[in-house]
Amino acid sequence: QVRPVESGGGSVQAGGSLRLSCAASDYSYMSACMYWFRQAPGKEREGVASIDKDGSTRYADSVKGRFTISKESAKNTLYLQMNSLKSDDTAMYHCAADPSSPKCPSAGSQFGYWGQGTQVTVSS
Repeated sequence: QVRPVESGGGSVQAGGSLRLSCAASDYSYMSACMYWFRQAPGKEREGVASIDKDGSTRYADSVKGRFTISKESAKNTLYLQMNSLKSDDTAMYHCAADPSSPKCPSAGSQFGYWGQGTQVTVSS
């Protein structure tokens, strides 16, 4: 399986917005559980948002109302729109797909394939 490739990270001030993109070169990923997770230095991995094959979405409480996950199957691309960013959102963000399941267990998963990540830095 080919790993997804993330882009769109950067440095923003608190309150700003970023949109992350994830290129899923394997079209089958669009029919699978796809999710974003993040990891900051010294912190545990955190599932941020997930989207099922049928488009159902889930969010971590920490980002609910601020982040939106979506996908564009025709482009094999997953997105994460992040608004009202906070310094606590600073982390490496990874896109992942679990082809073994069309439905994600939660806002994240421990299974699947993920990319190298894209860094998001929010300054206060």
